Amino acid sequence: MYLRNSGFTLVEVLVASMLGTFVALVTVGTLKAFSASAEMVESNIDAAGEVRFASKLIATDLVNLYRDSSSEYTKLVGTIEETETGELSCLTFYTAGRVKARIDQPEGDVYEVEYYLLKDEEQSALFRRLWPNPNEDAEPGGILTVIAENIDVFEVRYFDGEEWQIEWPEEMESVPEMVEVTIAAEQVRGDAAVESFIVNFTRSVGTMVSAFEESGQEVE
Repeated sequence: MYLRNSGFTLVEVLVASMLGTFVALVTVGTLKAFSASAEMVESNIDAAGEVRFASKLIATDLVNLYRDSSSEYTKLVGTIEETETGELSCLTFYTAGRVKARIDQPEGDVYEVEYYLLKDEEQSALFRRLWPNPNEDAEPGGILTVIAENIDVFEVRYFDGEEWQIEWPEEMESVPEMVEVTIAAEQVRGDAAVESFIVNFTRSVGTMVSAFEESGQEVE
């Protein structure tokens, strides 16, 4: 009668070890892929949220553009600045607001608001400057706030009734018929978050509409 050895041979141990290592590597790789995908999705969601917030804020200010019977008290100026990172738009205008910028100080209901993008090799941010009680004779001031980070595009165009312009100088002394604003986040992976809208000033009050005019759909 012979007793059978129930142990593993060296070859079986090596094969099992290799299989175990392979399974572990595949599992770790899968987990890393899932983690990277989750981080990308979360980053895209955050970027889309910031772009959407900035777009709604600018659109609200434009819809409430302050227009006086005298052009002297109506202001909307769009300029282009040449920088090392390219052409950057700057939009400045008077807007009527009910929410005070400084709770503990007296303010009127007309504010000067300015939007512009600052970019360098490492970072970029979209700024909003809100100036209570604007005065043409004083240096521009106000409360400066970052409303969106990692923004790649802030473009503004102005429709004069015949064609679109990339600038609306102060010498125009009038308000364009429409203003189009486009904001896009920096593209890391996948599609970059983009928001685009048009504010129409030809009506009695400013109205925000979709930038895709063929859709004919009004944006709330």
